[in-house]
Amino acid sequence: MSKKIASLRELDELRKRGLKSLYPDKPRIMVGMATCGLATGGKKVFEILSKGIEKNGMDAKLIPTGCLGYCQKEPLVDLLRPGWPRIIYQQMDPEKAEKLLDNINQGNIWRENVLAKMEEDEFLIFDEKRKYPSGSEANLNNTPSYQQLPFYKKQLRIATRNCGFINPTNLAEYVARGGYYSLFKVLTQYEPEQVIEEVINSGLRGRGGAGFPTGRKWIYSRQAKGDIKYVICNADEGDPGAYMDRSILEGDPHSILEGMIIGAYAIGAREGYIYVRAEYPLAIERLKEAIHQAQDYGFLGNDILGGRFSFSINISRGAGAFVCGEETALIASIEGRQGEPRPRPPFPAQSGLWGKPTNINNVETWANIPVIIARGADWFSQIGTQRSKGTKVFSLVGKINNTGLVEVPMGITLREIIYDIGGGIPGGKKFKAVQTGGPSGGCVPSWLLNLPVDYEQLTKVGSIMGSGGMIVIDEDTCVVDLARYFLSFLQDESCGKCTSCREGIVWMLEILTRITHGKGEEGDIELLEQIAEVVKNASLCGLGKTAPNSVLTTSLYFKDEYEAHIKDKQCPARVCRDLITYIINEEKCTGCMRCVKECVQEAIVGERRKPHRIIQEKCIKCGICYETCKFDAIKLE
Repeated sequence: MSKKIASLRELDELRKRGLKSLYPDKPRIMVGMATCGLATGGKKVFEILSKGIEKNGMDAKLIPTGCLGYCQKEPLVDLLRPGWPRIIYQQMDPEKAEKLLDNINQGNIWRENVLAKMEEDEFLIFDEKRKYPSGSEANLNNTPSYQQLPFYKKQLRIATRNCGFINPTNLAEYVARGGYYSLFKVLTQYEPEQVIEEVINSGLRGRGGAGFPTGRKWIYSRQAKGDIKYVICNADEGDPGAYMDRSILEGDPHSILEGMIIGAYAIGAREGYIYVRAEYPLAIERLKEAIHQAQDYGFLGNDILGGRFSFSINISRGAGAFVCGEETALIASIEGRQGEPRPRPPFPAQSGLWGKPTNINNVETWANIPVIIARGADWFSQIGTQRSKGTKVFSLVGKINNTGLVEVPMGITLREIIYDIGGGIPGGKKFKAVQTGGPSGGCVPSWLLNLPVDYEQLTKVGSIMGSGGMIVIDEDTCVVDLARYFLSFLQDESCGKCTSCREGIVWMLEILTRITHGKGEEGDIELLEQIAEVVKNASLCGLGKTAPNSVLTTSLYFKDEYEAHIKDKQCPARVCRDLITYIINEEKCTGCMRCVKECVQEAIVGERRKPHRIIQEKCIKCGICYETCKFDAIKLE
C-alpha cells in the first residue's frame, strides 16, 4: 500500500497519527538528544531509561528529541503523562533517570530536578494552542511555568518552533504540528509569483549574515533564463561558538525540506542541495532520514502531493572551510572545485551551480518559509523592526549564566538578551562587551547595552548580525587578545585569493601579537586601523570585508586598553602573559607547600610553614599557583 500523500484528507489522516504519537495514552518520555544533550550525557540517560522501561515492563514511550534551547540545563528530560501537564527535568544523569522511572511506576510526581511545567503547547502553523490537562495541578503549584521562565519569557520561537517538541525522525509528528500543510497550500492555491510576493511582503531577510531580502533573491532566480535551476541550503556554519543551524537540522529537519520545496516551486527549480559541514554527523544523519521519509510520503520526488511539480534534494558535505559560507565558494565546493569566492556579477541567481540560475538561503531562512505561508506576510511583518522583520536565533555563549540557543524578535535590546534571558555574568563579574556575528563581527561595549538588535543598528556601531553568534565577555577578558584570536582564526580560514585579505590579516595579526607580548610601539593603533580599512575595502568576499571588524571596534571602544598594552606595558585584564607577574605576599603565605607541589616548572621555592617565593626566570605564568592558593597570598601585577 502506497504511503504517498495526494490529498488534504490523507494529510489530515497522517496528522491524526502524529497527534496520537505526540499525546499517547501512556507516559511519553523525551530526552534531549541533539549534540548539546549528547555532550552532557544525554545518550547514557536515554540508555538507562530504555533499559529501565524494558526491565520493569512499563507501558511508556521513550523518544529522542531536539534542543529546547536551554543548553545550560542539559541533559533535559521531558515527561508527559495523561492527565498531567508536561514536566521538564534539568541536568539529568543515570541515577536521576532511575529515580524518575521509579516515581512513574508508583504513579507519583518526582519533584527533584524540575526545571518547569508546560501548561500549553503552541501549534504555530495553525495559530492554536493545546492546553495540557490541569486536574493534578495542585501537585505542581510551586513549579515555575515554562512560558514564564526568564530564559523563555521574551523568546518567540518561529524557526525553532518544533525543536524539543517532536521526535525529529518521526514525520507524522512534524505533520501533527502543521508540517507540510504550507506546501500543500502553495501547490494547490498559489502561482509561483504569488509565493514570491508573499515572501517579499513578509520582509524576511536572509539569516545567513548579509541580510539580503529573501523575496528579491527569489524573484531574480525566477526571472533568470534557463530550464534548469537550483536551490541550495547553506548549512556551512563555521563561526566559533555558533550552532543555530546545527540545532534546527538536528531537531526539525523537515522544516528545512519543506521550506526548500516551496522555494523551488517559486523559482522553478527541480533539484536542490543542502551543503552541510562534515563536522555535523548527527545533522547529516537526521537530514538523510528526513529526505527518505519525505520521498516515501510523496513530499519529495516526482509529482509531489499528486501534482505536476517534481523536486529532489541532495546532501553535499563540506570539508569545514569557513570561506565556503560565502555563496560562490560554496558553489565551487559542491562542484568539486577548490572552495574560493569569485567576482560578482554574475550573481548566483543568474549563473550559479554549474552555470545555472541558483538560489541560496541558509537553514534559518528556509525554516521561516512554512510559517510565513501559513500565517501570512502581514502576521510575520508585524514582528521585529521597520527594516528587520521577524525573529533571529542566537547562540548565546561565553561569560554568561544561561548559555543556550535563543530566538527573539528583532529589535530586542542587548540588555534584555544578556541579562533577562542570559541571566547576566557569572561570579558577579562586570559585563565588558559582546561580540556579535562571530569572528567577522564586532565587539559592542557595555555602554551600548540598550542597543536594539537588528541589521541596521549593529552595522551602525561597527558590528554585524552575522549568522547569529553572540559571545559575551566580562572584565577578565582582554579585548586586544580577543581581536588577536579572531584574526588568527580568520588567517587560517582565508582562501588566500585576495592579496588584501591574505597579506592584510597576517600583518594585523603580527601587530596584535607584538602588542600582547609587550612589544607594541607608538603608532601601532593607527597602523592597524589603516590596514583594516584597506582589507575591508579591497577584499572580494565577505570574509575579507568583515575580518577587520574585531580590530576596528576594539580599537575604537577600548583604545585605552590598547594604549595600556603599548605605553604602560600592562594588560588591564591580566591576561597577556608577557605583561603580568605573579608575586607571593609573604605576610599572607602560610607555607602550606600546595603551590610548590603544583608548579610543574619548580619555579616556587620555600620550606613548610615559611613564606615561599617565585623564581621569575622559571615562571611561565600559567596561573596554577594563583588558582591553587587558598590564602589569597599570590597576586598578579
